[in-house]
Amino acid sequence: MKTTASTTATASTAPLAGPSPADPVRAAPTGESAGSKGAAGAPGTSAAAARKRDADGMAVASFVLGLVGLVAFNLLLGPLAIGLAVLALRRRTRRRGRALLGLALGVADLAVLAALVTANGTVSWSLG
Repeated sequence: MKTTASTTATASTAPLAGPSPADPVRAAPTGESAGSKGAAGAPGTSAAAARKRDADGMAVASFVLGLVGLVAFNLLLGPLAIGLAVLALRRRTRRRGRALLGLALGVADLAVLAALVTANGTVSWSLG
């Protein structure tokens, strides 16, 4: 009984060990090692493509932060939106329009903050 249990445990963990060089089905194709896969895990993905994807994410994040910053936390979210937009533009994002909108919204956040500070005389503000 114990022998069957240990044999079953060994058989169930064997596929998790990774491909062996002797197994042609599981072995990596010629010229490609398992460590040469890109950030997404797909063969052929380069670091430049991963960097572009990161820049696209920064462009979207700057847009969202700038938009939310118009309503709340504009002292914090405005500069974050500006910084992410500038980084995305420097990395040549494919979402250039979104990065420019994030930059404009970040500047608008700071403009709204400046207007409210001059109107109220304090950095804290409320709608009511």
